[in-house]
Amino acid sequence: MSSGYHGRRVLQDISFVIEEPAIYVVLGPNGAGKTTLFRTLAGILEPYTGSVEIDGIGIGHRDARARLQYLSHIDGIPDGLRVDEALNFYATVEGVGRQDVDRVVRMLGIEELQPRFFSELSQGQKKRVSIARVFLQERSIYLLDEPTSNLDPKLAREIRDLVLGLSKDDLVLYSSHNLFEAKEIGKYVLALKGGRIGYFGRLSDLRPAKYIIGIRAEGADGALSSLSKKGDYYLQELSGPEEVPNLVAELTAKGVRIREVKEMENPLEDLFA
Repeated sequence: MSSGYHGRRVLQDISFVIEEPAIYVVLGPNGAGKTTLFRTLAGILEPYTGSVEIDGIGIGHRDARARLQYLSHIDGIPDGLRVDEALNFYATVEGVGRQDVDRVVRMLGIEELQPRFFSELSQGQKKRVSIARVFLQERSIYLLDEPTSNLDPKLAREIRDLVLGLSKDDLVLYSSHNLFEAKEIGKYVLALKGGRIGYFGRLSDLRPAKYIIGIRAEGADGALSSLSKKGDYYLQELSGPEEVPNLVAELTAKGVRIREVKEMENPLEDLFA
């Protein structure tokens, strides 16, 4: 499949099949084609070549489009509407009732925003309202383009937990610039580079070029004095995670009081190289 704008191809030779309900993280640097991919999958852009199908039904068919919901990275709610008016309007379009509006309002904690005009909201508040619109009706496929951008850490965590709950039964494509968020939430990775697929597979199959852990500890000056530090963490390179328990046991036997051990390298970083 190829796709783009005004005759200019942004995506080329894109081909993949998704079957398992899970979170598929879509990664890539700016300009790699992430948003173009989402718009094409949602049926907003018609491919120049190839097709997008859901269970054998082309995305142009209303039965296929009715199975998915798309959250754009650009807020799609008119500035001239109050939040409550906007959600009621979209509920009517989706064919759901007032009870569903009340449900998403509670779910996103936006009760206090309902009487306000959308144009008056902060970027984070606008994102919360946009996410509420997406979840007015349950779908089997969700395309979420940077759903946690401009959100404070607490709400970002709540959105990730919500998406993780969905992925037990539904298929979620989730784009993010936050590599540690992507690693936390994703089961599969679809990485775009130069408009083509650079990697598509399980996140667990990726390994960083180096496996480096950070050790935050007390009484470590002697045992770890030869190691370099990054902030409060002593850096130790290992061959893999299977060596961590033995290292912890060895340091503990030397009187080191370990407070935290964490991976310092993210295998997703290699996809941007």
